[in-house]
This record gives sequence, structure tokens and C-alpha cells, in this order.
Amino acid sequence: MLTEEIERYTARYLMNTYSRVPLSIVRGRGCKVYDSEGREYLDCVAGIAVNVLGHGHPDLMAAIGQQARHLIHTSNLYYSEPQVLLAEMLVQHSFAQKVFFCNSGAEANEAAIKLARRYSTQKFGADRYEIVTMRNSFHGRTMATLTATGQAKIQHGYAPLLPGFKYATFNDVPSLEAQIDEKTAAILLEPIQGEGGVVVANQAYLHHLRKLCTDRHILLIFDEVQTGIGRTGTLFAYEQFGIQPDMMTLAKGLGGGVPIGACLATDEVASAFEPGSHASTFGGNPLACAAALAVLRVLLEGGELEKSRSVGSHLAKGLQELRGRIPLIQEVRGLGLLQGVELSIDGNAIVQDCLARRIIINCTMDRVLRLVPPLIITKAEIDQVLKVLSEVLNKRV
Repeated sequence: MLTEEIERYTARYLMNTYSRVPLSIVRGRGCKVYDSEGREYLDCVAGIAVNVLGHGHPDLMAAIGQQARHLIHTSNLYYSEPQVLLAEMLVQHSFAQKVFFCNSGAEANEAAIKLARRYSTQKFGADRYEIVTMRNSFHGRTMATLTATGQAKIQHGYAPLLPGFKYATFNDVPSLEAQIDEKTAAILLEPIQGEGGVVVANQAYLHHLRKLCTDRHILLIFDEVQTGIGRTGTLFAYEQFGIQPDMMTLAKGLGGGVPIGACLATDEVASAFEPGSHASTFGGNPLACAAALAVLRVLLEGGELEKSRSVGSHLAKGLQELRGRIPLIQEVRGLGLLQGVELSIDGNAIVQDCLARRIIINCTMDRVLRLVPPLIITKAEIDQVLKVLSEVLNKRV
């Protein structure tokens, strides 16, 4: 179908839950995607930080094909070798000792919320159930996770929200401490607020937070749905801040495009879950776990993670150079290949201008351009993006 025809069918048959870019992507290879008319685009959205190995990576495709030929799904009623191998690999490369698998970031955060409440009520009593999250955060679209999300526009129309959540200002110690009392079970935050405008946590703030949680026996949960799996230059963003959480959630890049989520925890915290306390029909199915294993092996054993650090530095340096000579750019912030460019004008118009030049980027919080390309992107492709951004923004000055 041509794009116009797909638009008509979409309006007729699908619920109106997305504001879509006028683009129908039908295939991809590497960092390039192609629309229904055969036009080529450089993809710097990557399914919103999902396609970490780009499109059609041979190792990922081989793993999916091989597993599909053997077994796609059974149930968590039975043991699964791909699931165990993936859990082992995540544990070996993180702070955690136990893993729960699900299908998405929202489900991973839902699991973390449930585990935090269950652990805290078992250990400290039924009154210890509240979770403090951050304003401008984003944790998902289930009732629990949209309540945890500190954005009124996400919560609009869904009252009454789930009780037991409080909100603090990100990177603000007094604001955080004002929300903590004897009912506080956990603090949940993103090391970088992606949907909130690519705002990076202050290292001193996170160190203070870790000490506070340790001293007051409060669980620290990192939502690394967007920042995990190499996005910031290390496998997990927490590694760059010199602290460890008690729980961490993953999704997006973990399956390289195949839906999978995970909640990781220490042995002590994970012990609060027992058979029947939480579950997921499709969570950790053989196909998704085989895909995730392939992704991790390419990043950790194939050297792509190390390469991405160099390319991420190249992107950050290039964006800072643009900021120095284009007055529309107010700030550049981020880590690795998660970069945000805050503008003084509407960023959605710039997204459309870039799309017309065959560069796909994203805008969040109305004025922040977000670049989350595949981790396999080259410096030459980054230079192409920087060139188009420069030309497009200079036309608006």
C-alpha cells in the first residue's frame, strides 16, 4: 500500500491513540529504512531506542529464525533454556541476582512496583507501601505505571489514579526528602528522563539518593527501559554514576525489536515473590529470549558496545558544536547515543523538516529534539545527521 492508502485504512480501523508521522516504513537494513514508495531514510529514532542493532542484523535474524524453527512459545509452567541463559547473562553483567521476564517496559515497571510493595509490607508492615517518583518522568501506560509517571497529560482522564504515589522534582534533594516518610517503600526514577526531555540525573544527587535509601531501608529502583542495553555507552546507565540500585527495569533495546521486558533485583528483594505472586503468559518466551541473547552477545562479545561509545562521543561533540553557532539551540544534554537538543522554538516543525531531508528524528516535551539511533550507526552517518540539522535549523534563524 502507498502511504495515503495506509493512512485511510488506519483512520478507519485503528483506535486513534497515536499522532503518526506521514511515513509508512516497509523495510530496513542497518541504520536505513525505506518507505512504501521506496525512499531511503536514515533512522535516528530506532523504534524509540529499541533497534539497538539497527535493522536486519544478521546475528539477530539468525537467532530468531533458528529459535522459530524449534519453538516459539510454550509457557512458564515449564523450564526454558533460552530464558535461563538470558537471565544468567543479565545477572553476570549487572548488580542483580534474580530476573523476572515480561513483554514491555510498562510491565517491567509494573513488576517492580508490585515487588517493592510486597517486599516492604512483608518486611516492615502493611503501612509501608508508598513509592516516590519524579515529575516529568515516564514509566508506562498501565494504571500503576501511568500513576507513577509524573506528567499530568499522561494521567488525564484516568482518575481515580492508583493510591500510594508521591512526586518529587528531579535532581532536587530537598524536594525528594520532603516526600519521604515512614510509609515510603521505594524511590523509582530514570537515570535519564527520556520522555521528560533527555534530562540527565546529577551524580551527586544519585549518590545522596543511594545513601538515603540505604540509611532508611528504602528500595532504590532504576527505570532503565530507555537507558539500558548500551544506549548511554555502558550496558546499563547506572554503571556511569558509581552506585547500584536494588531493582532495575529493562525493555526496549533488550530484544533488538522483539518485545521483551525484564525486572532485575537483588536476592533479598526478589525473595518476596513466590509462585502465584506474579506472572506473565508470554514473558520470557523462547523466541524473545533467543533474540535478547543475540543482542547482548553482539554488544558484549562482538565489540559493538565499545564502538558505540566512540560514536556517541562524536555525536555529543557535534551537537555541542552546533549549539555554539546556532542561537535556536538552548542546550544539548544526554549520554552516549541518547542525546537531546533543546530549542527555543517548536521542535515538531524541525522533525518534519528533517523528515523531508530523509533524516528521522523525534521530539519530546515540544521543544527537545531526541536522537536515539541504532548503536551500530557510523561516524559518517552521524555527520550526515549533523549536516542536515545545521541546514534545517539555520533556515529557521
